[in-house]
Formats: sequence, structure tokens, C-alpha cells
Amino acid sequence: MQRLMKTRILKGHYDADMSTFTRTVLFTDTDGRARFREEAVALTEGTPQAMLSPLMASGGYQLRHSPVGFRSQFHVSPHPQWVFILQGHMEIGLQDGSSRVFSAGDHFYSADLLPPGAAFDPAVHGHWSRQLGQEPLVTLFVRG
Repeated sequence: MQRLMKTRILKGHYDADMSTFTRTVLFTDTDGRARFREEAVALTEGTPQAMLSPLMASGGYQLRHSPVGFRSQFHVSPHPQWVFILQGHMEIGLQDGSSRVFSAGDHFYSADLLPPGAAFDPAVHGHWSRQLGQEPLVTLFVRG
């Protein structure tokens, strides 16, 4: 039986007065399964014309090119990281059958990590990703 996929297309967004930025987070819930949630990031620095968040630490970055037709198996993130879509479309699928599509200009924070002490079980843990459409997927990963 084919699983019914629920897909949502997102764009990064700010609140009406531009004092918070909403980041989408892919995380591991207490049951070990990957989920999405939205979190507010306060824009407390800068000027009224250019509001900024506090500086966030990072540990380097990587660029990835995924060809048309790319699809991963279920996996967890190796470490927390921001994922920025530079070109193309990326779909992230979860164990519950839901998915989200991110397109050029979108981003999310991936913190779907293996719970401490757990052995990876592809029927429980992680998420999959795939390239969608007719152009390759280009992503930027920034370690958080």
C-alpha cells in the first residue's frame, strides 16, 4: 500500500513588526522520530532599518550539488546545521509519511540527531531528502 504523502511548501518569514524571524527546525522528538517545528528568533540588534539576531556560532560550511533524480535513504543529521537551498527544490520526508518542500531562498535548521545511546533504526529514526524538478539541487550546509 502506498503511503499518503502530505507536502507543505514553505518560505522563511518574519512577524509583522520585523522583531522576530521564524526558523523551521527539523528535530528528533522524545520518541526518537523526526518532526518539524517553528521557532522564533528575536531580532534584537542592528537598527530599525536592518534588524539582526544576536551572532550565532558556526563551525564551518559545505556546499553540495545533488543531480536530478537524487534521493537519500532514511538518515539522521551528523550534527546540527542550517541548510540553505541555493538552487532547485529539496523535499524532506519523515517517518509519519509527511514531507516539506524547500526551494531556492528557503532554509531550515536540521537537528534530527540520533538519540544518545540509540542504535540507528531506519524504520524509526531520521528523515530522507530528495531533489525535485528539472534542475539540480544546490545546498549550503552551515554547522550550528
